Amino acid sequence: MVKAIQIGLGAWGFSWSKEVIPNVPSIEMVGYVDTSPEAQQRVQTELGIDPKLCYASLEDAAQRAGAVLAICTLRTEAHYPVVKRCLELGLHVLVEKPFTTTIAQGKELVALAKAQNKLLMVSQNYRHQPAPIAAAKLVASGKFGPLSMVSIDFRRHGPSQGYRYWDMPDPLLADMSIHHFDLMRYVLGDEAKRLSARTWNPPGSPFQFDPTGVVTIEFAKGTMVTYRASWMSSQPVTPWAGEWVMDGAEGTISWTSRDHFRDKRGPEKLALRPLDGEVEPVALDAIQFPDRTGTLSTIARVIETGEIPVGFSSGEDNLGSLALVQASILSASRGGDWVEVAEVIG
Repeated sequence: MVKAIQIGLGAWGFSWSKEVIPNVPSIEMVGYVDTSPEAQQRVQTELGIDPKLCYASLEDAAQRAGAVLAICTLRTEAHYPVVKRCLELGLHVLVEKPFTTTIAQGKELVALAKAQNKLLMVSQNYRHQPAPIAAAKLVASGKFGPLSMVSIDFRRHGPSQGYRYWDMPDPLLADMSIHHFDLMRYVLGDEAKRLSARTWNPPGSPFQFDPTGVVTIEFAKGTMVTYRASWMSSQPVTPWAGEWVMDGAEGTISWTSRDHFRDKRGPEKLALRPLDGEVEPVALDAIQFPDRTGTLSTIARVIETGEIPVGFSSGEDNLGSLALVQASILSASRGGDWVEVAEVIG
């Protein structure tokens, strides 16, 4: 059992407290931290958490609770100072994405985690689903040969689906697309070289900043990715992980993941089509700990065994995903000019 404290009990943090943490048996909760008495009261009242496990101070929780892991589920701008303090206090850290707002902050936290000999993991929960896991294995095995082009579509209509962060800067590229950017790197097993991005705000949109965009990304092995995404689409919605079509020299791999809008069970789909052949649906293996439970169970297992699994979304690895966010925002600000990823990651 890994003793853990959770920091941040707001709306999303409460979702972790209620829906994620209780479903990972290798985690023993020894503390819940939030400066808001109302947030503390909510977990006590609605989840039956012992008031003695609730703290207003991170330092008090770290000193008194006996935890080895901090689960950081705060707003993005609070990630850097809180994760830094957790590492300084000698805790392993699992933090929501994006784990920092700048590359410089991310590099600082990665260096600090190494200096402290502690794990820093980013909760890239979309990696922990059957379809992308299977797709990554197929690509790694060379199924259908080298990939020349990948097309990804993400479509949602925020106003009719309860989206409420109308004044969030870069609501697409910074808030949503990091999931898709991270999946690109994970599934392709490759790093992006450069990209071109255009974003815009459609007529009648309640968003203050651009919720719609198109990004073209060139990867190191030569794969070109075309990514079209919108929070203001009037077309049929896609699963949360998007609709993927991956063109290889000898055939096509297509898949979707996290279809929570249509079915709360989140069905996963993957199909193969050999060159000039018929589409062949692939039966996907069930996984014991999907989505956010997957990130939490993974870091618990690494703490207990010391073995780092394939696809582990460490802070260091996640710098590549954060760089794609920063590069796409920079390119969009330059009217779609090509931006070298090295320019932002250094």
